[in-house]
Amino acid sequence: MALTYSSYLKIDELLMLQQPLADEKAHDEMLFIIIHQAYELWFKEILHELDQLQTLLKTCDFPRSQFTLKRILAVLKIIIAQVDVLETMLPFGFLAFRNRLETASGFQSVQFRELEFALGHKRRKIFEFLPDASQARQRLEKRYAQSTLWDALLAGLAKSGYPVPVEALHRDVTQPIVPSIPVQKLLIDLYIGSPPLVYLFEMLLDFDQGFQDWRYRHVKMVERMIGQKYGTGGSAGVGYLKSTLFKPFFPDLWAIRTELQNQ
Repeated sequence: MALTYSSYLKIDELLMLQQPLADEKAHDEMLFIIIHQAYELWFKEILHELDQLQTLLKTCDFPRSQFTLKRILAVLKIIIAQVDVLETMLPFGFLAFRNRLETASGFQSVQFRELEFALGHKRRKIFEFLPDASQARQRLEKRYAQSTLWDALLAGLAKSGYPVPVEALHRDVTQPIVPSIPVQKLLIDLYIGSPPLVYLFEMLLDFDQGFQDWRYRHVKMVERMIGQKYGTGGSAGVGYLKSTLFKPFFPDLWAIRTELQNQ
């Protein structure tokens, strides 16, 4: 049989994946399912692009890196915009099916944890919630051991001949990215003397800021829905989500802002 739009995209299978658990009175459950399935698809795409971006940075292909970042930023805008759609639900609409979620929670999204790990926000505590032999555990263990996007950038800069501090190139990639004065001095020099790289750095900052914007919008959306109630996965709900705010992935790019004003 000839390939069709439906068979290529597996439309029939896709449209069978939305299975509300509540009765017809819980009208908003369909929206809730579709939005979160869409999130997971976009997470998959961002991870796909981040892997490509790391390869491009490590091989010093900075121009193509910018095109990949442009795509990631475009996807991030869609993810943030989806919060607008979720906010069309009233608390009563969500409460009509919330109890059916039992312990299911966005906290359990493995792809979101992969995103955090790829960007440097790694912690072993996450593994406590995953069975040892599970595929999800294996995927996260792989991300945990891999270099981050920031490490890829520094490796590419070093390969291009820029004096990246040795300790930054050989750090333990399983540990959090911490601000580095020597790295910041290098970045300031590059902002002054290497204009082509500045746009790349600023796009990375756009991504960092956009991710923080999404976290904030998500926190406020959850607060609108459930107030200060505990999350379905047993987390502290809004309290936990607020604790994740304002934690940049690229602290050195933020740290040099003040110094750049003095140049």
